[in-house]
Amino acid sequence: MVVILLGPPGVGKGTQGALLSKESNLRHLSTGDLLREARRDGTSLGREAQRYMDAGELVPDRLMVDLVRDFLKRLAGDRGIAFDGFPRTVAQAEALARALGDVGRRVDAVLVLEAPDAVLVKRISGRRVSPGGRVYHVSNDPPRVDGVCDATGEPLINRDDDQPDTVRRRMEVYRQQTEPLIRFYEDSDARVIRVDGDRPVSDIQSAMRAALEEIGALDGVEPRGGHP
Repeated sequence: MVVILLGPPGVGKGTQGALLSKESNLRHLSTGDLLREARRDGTSLGREAQRYMDAGELVPDRLMVDLVRDFLKRLAGDRGIAFDGFPRTVAQAEALARALGDVGRRVDAVLVLEAPDAVLVKRISGRRVSPGGRVYHVSNDPPRVDGVCDATGEPLINRDDDQPDTVRRRMEVYRQQTEPLIRFYEDSDARVIRVDGDRPVSDIQSAMRAALEEIGALDGVEPRGGHP
């Protein structure tokens, strides 16, 4: 089973993908995971990716697809995948289809998480982060003392990419580059399922699982941990 999670910044793809992985045989896989694993393992692909990142450049599509292809070859035969953050463009989707075909797989379902722009801007712009990486939210998960990390006492910051204007620009990039993927997959054999992302986390997860179970995507699949 291969599932792709699509949706704008702040809609909760990472949270929902991780929860889905805990309760099924699907491995939640983000591009960040791939890059970190390749760098940690010191593979040739990882070293090449590191050179781009050290230079402050985006890792090119060719290299990301090679990382995905390498991962697919190592993946246990009975393990499914929930891709999060990849593909981002139609060109990447076409390359992913070829990589999956090489190992006898295809994209089975695409879950499109949706929420109003105003909700997403509020979610993201309300985030506060400690120097150590702990994440809070001014309304949903505030620290005990305003502006201060509970664990370390360090001041919390509002990152540049979490500023409202930046968030709106990120959403516009999503619409231009990623939304065409929905049409791409609607024209494929994959099942495209839209999910209301403006609800509590548990309700969204239940809706995702129900949709996948309805199309037989999770039938007979038992929870499983580990890597890959």
